[in-house]
Amino acid sequence: MFEKKFNEELFSMIGKKVKVVAESGEESGTFLAADSNLNIILEIKLEGGVKKIVYSSKEVRKIILLEEPFDLKALADRLNKVFPGLVKLREDIEAIIIMDKIKVTKTGVVEGSGPSADKVKQVYESYLQELATKK
Repeated sequence: MFEKKFNEELFSMIGKKVKVVAESGEESGTFLAADSNLNIILEIKLEGGVKKIVYSSKEVRKIILLEEPFDLKALADRLNKVFPGLVKLREDIEAIIIMDKIKVTKTGVVEGSGPSADKVKQVYESYLQELATKK
């Protein structure tokens, strides 16, 4: 049970900006991949291109998330103002369900179509723009 939750948390960091503290020092970049042994790959953007570093699990001391996690609850609260009583936050599947037919995740509207889905997309995009201006 705890191992499953650990893996979920670790893999939720993939694609995000992290700092890796290893025996050899610290590097910040995008967390690209991890395997079941906790070996990881970090991508660092340089002026002349990209550097990828593969870390053995034995040398990694810490992985620090540098980005704020996506707040589905705040988005659900906002959607509930537009669709009162029709919004369900499903933390178990990391999704918001509107009117039992529109599904929204941190990546956007993934199920549903029509005027209601279009309105959900507008609320989602507005929420993303507000997050971007806060940074």
